[in-house]
Amino acid sequence: MGGGEVKPGKSQKGSAQRHLNAGFVAGGLLMLLVYLVAQHFVVSAPHVVITEAQEVEDNIKVQGEIAAENGKVECKMEGRSDTCEVDGDVRTNGTALSVTLVPATWSERREWMIRPYSRRFASLRKVAVTQLQDPAAAAPCTVTHSMPAVLFAVGGYAGNYWHDYADILVPLFVAARRYGGEVTFLISNIQFRPQWLVKYKAFLRGLSRYEHVDMDADEQVRCFPHVTVGLRLDKEFSIVPELVPGAPLSMADFTRFLRETYALPRGAAVAGPGRKPRLMLIHRGHYRRILNEPEVAQAAGFDVAVAELRGDAAEAEQARAVNSFDAVVGLHGAGLTNAVFLPPGGVLIQVVPYGKMEHIARAEFAEPAADMGLRYLDYSVSAEESSLMETLGPEHPAVRDPDSVHRRGWDQVFELYLAKQNVRINVTRFAPTLQEALDHLRQQ
Repeated sequence: MGGGEVKPGKSQKGSAQRHLNAGFVAGGLLMLLVYLVAQHFVVSAPHVVITEAQEVEDNIKVQGEIAAENGKVECKMEGRSDTCEVDGDVRTNGTALSVTLVPATWSERREWMIRPYSRRFASLRKVAVTQLQDPAAAAPCTVTHSMPAVLFAVGGYAGNYWHDYADILVPLFVAARRYGGEVTFLISNIQFRPQWLVKYKAFLRGLSRYEHVDMDADEQVRCFPHVTVGLRLDKEFSIVPELVPGAPLSMADFTRFLRETYALPRGAAVAGPGRKPRLMLIHRGHYRRILNEPEVAQAAGFDVAVAELRGDAAEAEQARAVNSFDAVVGLHGAGLTNAVFLPPGGVLIQVVPYGKMEHIARAEFAEPAADMGLRYLDYSVSAEESSLMETLGPEHPAVRDPDSVHRRGWDQVFELYLAKQNVRINVTRFAPTLQEALDHLRQQ
């Protein structure tokens, strides 16, 4: 046969093999095409979800390698707070107040609106947290960070000393301590509270080695491997250790951090032989005043100093002053927040104004003080010790029937029992509370 001829046997066998191979290829291509079309409609169909509380458990459900490549957004909307943990290729835009997760491949588009404050009902601009659908739609990074970030606001009730700690500083410690200083703070609402950053500069520096970013003035697109949006408040002015991300933390850890940050010398309340325990009696200059401070100080049995703790005072100086005492006593108010600087084993005595205010007063200071390692005591003012008896008279509903005032709402409660009341403590009636504090300190 010539070179161009094909043997009949080989020709038939080769032809059959070629048809068989072509069939396999066509079938495979058809199956791949069907799969890709299905994936296109399932995954890439435009779909925007504004997440509400009931969607907490329905965040991002991607599996395997795609999940690892695309990152994830986990938002928790329950209790007092809304927060999101965004992990992967995360980009922030300050002027838009947005946090965006850029997936490696096409993904479902989702969006959450998060108030970056621990109380969701505070009036603040919300952060738009978005998982993009198309990676190509992402704005390019102008600044790239290797460390994670925590985004929060200093608005809401910031400026009130108790809320500074309960709403921002304690939750921020919970969010950031796990990073050992390798974290950047993205802070919004600074223009309305510029002095807040001055007052708490040392605190922020104790948690982060980096300069904060003023989100409202930041025109950069910043890229991070992880961003926490918002702060969680799981317990008023305290910490629930088992809910802390990373290693558990407690209020004892928080107060230890404060002693380290402000170089406070006393780590324990000790009343040595021949030494009277020291008691700070908090003076209030406007309302909710103790009218007979000298009499209370003389009857206390402590080495007593009367001090006015101002919210605008330098934090380090005030911290050192409080740490030099073994006990603090004062009428219900933000000044009692300074108990965080008392040495462990110390005593906090809260004088509760007249008007069935025990529940409110204890919620803000009783358990938090115990969680700090302090002994908490309170003393409830009687009608006879209240200035309301004189200014309103015994038959006024605020004196005769406090429940009726509570039924009229918080504004009335605040006005009558917190804003218009002073007290003249019956030192004989108060003496057992002071003695209990003394006995505790002598056992330390």
